[in-house]
Amino acid sequence: MLHERGIDICHETVRFWWNRFGPMFAAEIRKRRVEHHSYSSWRWHLDEVFVRINGEMHYLWRAVDHEGEVLEVFVTKRRDRKAALKFLKRAMKRYGQPKVIVTDRLRSYRAAMNVIGNAADQECGRWLNNRAENSHQPFRRREGAMAKFRDVKTLQKFVSAHASIHNHFLERHLIDRNCFKKRRSAALAEWHQLAA
Repeated sequence: MLHERGIDICHETVRFWWNRFGPMFAAEIRKRRVEHHSYSSWRWHLDEVFVRINGEMHYLWRAVDHEGEVLEVFVTKRRDRKAALKFLKRAMKRYGQPKVIVTDRLRSYRAAMNVIGNAADQECGRWLNNRAENSHQPFRRREGAMAKFRDVKTLQKFVSAHASIHNHFLERHLIDRNCFKKRRSAALAEWHQLAA
């Protein structure tokens, strides 16, 4: 888009803009979505993925709603009850308590939910959590393009902004082309409002 308008910039300028404005846009998008949706009555899918930072293993926890929108993303050093509890409390503080939480068979989830008191709401199954597993794919593509991450803070800042902006522009529903175009136009109009 910039090249069409005769503006020539380097990738460092884009990175600077992303670091400066990305979190502001993401926070505004999240705020608007929370105001318009009732997340507490929804079904959440939780999953974690391994991420290497400077040769050390870290875990990227992700909460996805029943429509495939990423609700919360959180980076930790460990994959234990304490980390799962911190992640769940953070997600529930923002979105309320869901009716059903779908997880894999990681025991940290059950231990954390016993502390919170909603262990009865947990569902585990072999393919039940595919929605959360598939939500890692856009992040993995960006991770490959960015040639990995070098700092935990940078990773947390990036995934928080990336998830919100990706949700805003990508429709995961099986809808017809005309409806998709209308929704994309509405998303672009909202984006121009945010950027103004």
